[in-house]
Amino acid sequence: MENKGSDEVETLKTKFLSVWHNVKYSWALKSKTSFSRNSPVLLLGKCYHFKAEDDDSVTEACCEASDEDFVMGNVEAFRKDFASRVWLTYREEFPPLPGSTLTSDCGWGCMLRAGQMMLSQALILHFLGRDWTWSEALALQPLDTETWTTTAAKRLVASLEASLQGSTSPSDHGPTPMHQAQLQAPGSAEEADAHLKEMYHRTLVSWFGDSPSAHLGLHRLVRLGLTMGKQAGDWYGPSVVAHILKKAVEEAMDPGLAGITAYVSQDCTVYSADVIDSHRAPGAEQNSERSDAPPSPQSDHPVSDGRAVIILIPVRLGGEKTNPDYFNFAKSILSLEYCIGIIGGKPKQACYFVGFQDDSLIYMDPHYCQSFVDVSTSDFPLQSYHCPSPKKMPFSKMDPSCTIGFYSRSAQDFERISQELSKVLQPSAREKYPAFTFVQGHGRDYDLSAGLTPEKREWPFIRDPRRTVTTTGDFVLL
Repeated sequence: MENKGSDEVETLKTKFLSVWHNVKYSWALKSKTSFSRNSPVLLLGKCYHFKAEDDDSVTEACCEASDEDFVMGNVEAFRKDFASRVWLTYREEFPPLPGSTLTSDCGWGCMLRAGQMMLSQALILHFLGRDWTWSEALALQPLDTETWTTTAAKRLVASLEASLQGSTSPSDHGPTPMHQAQLQAPGSAEEADAHLKEMYHRTLVSWFGDSPSAHLGLHRLVRLGLTMGKQAGDWYGPSVVAHILKKAVEEAMDPGLAGITAYVSQDCTVYSADVIDSHRAPGAEQNSERSDAPPSPQSDHPVSDGRAVIILIPVRLGGEKTNPDYFNFAKSILSLEYCIGIIGGKPKQACYFVGFQDDSLIYMDPHYCQSFVDVSTSDFPLQSYHCPSPKKMPFSKMDPSCTIGFYSRSAQDFERISQELSKVLQPSAREKYPAFTFVQGHGRDYDLSAGLTPEKREWPFIRDPRRTVTTTGDFVLL
């Protein structure tokens, strides 16, 4: 009886905590993000200038989803580009996560969401290319404070009543099959191309759905996290998420994902031979066997016999705080079109960095609680998967622990990328060490993990235990 009573108390505590998180992260404040008209803005390798040719003023432009602030320069182009990136946030009322009764990731899943956003950008590059933008991006409405907070209050009352009555969750969605968009018969070649790209856009978003069947969804990531000792509700760091993403991509069974894999660097070192092996892994055979996979709408890049590789590099840009000497390095990285961003954040909050202006980072924020969307339907709404408003944060507030991502289409592409990045990584007079390095050969050739258990061989940041320097490690996420 005592055990039963204790279990009921824990269940009730879990419900109340979930209710609190759902309300806390449903408050969307309509605060404008200021952008200088006089400084260029970099967004995942693309440069935008907000100052019009005949504009000599020094006022600031505010980037929000409406009003007349967008008449100058490239503001509208920037806004469309930003809003076309896939935005993945906290969700609620989805099927229970593996190994738990949780039906929401509010309060703890922000780093997993940031990792999903970085992965989605790699898939956009893979299938659609960097120049792709969503046709409806500029039609997105700004976040509505009144509507969201009213909804949150209603959820609070309903959830409290359900908790007190001991009722089960009203939303018990079972696993649903992944929706695969089917090509229709468009009129012209231009319409056919637009339709194909929109098909990939919708299918790509569905891979990140919040159901057990979604190949790259939260349920799959949490299940993979269990193998690393992480439970649903735990806090995840950027290095752990890198390994979870790698396994998720490798294990994805969707035919559309057959031509892409992932690689995670070892101890801030990218081993070129390992990446090239990943490119050359059986891709041609898989593509021939999975002939039901639709062709990529990318026309700028020929189809390779191998696989594309998502390169994930967990790094630490300082000790307790980010070293200012790495600011220019981070800017150089985010200026590259094959960069898929940086997952990290500020202390106690994870986010997805996609660009910068001057000494401020531009990021996408997962800290909004939205309702579950059933992506198995053919016409599920896409609006909640795109963010109308960017946010900015000073470099100085960035937590030093982060994971940098790159997309490499082929072995030849990787050779070019490694050469370019090697130049970026050259330490300046102020920097003592590069953030990461490229080394020829395989990781096993250097025998860095000799004597380690199989679990620890997969763990990043292996250091000499005799060192007495302490760091904060993966920051706490709330």
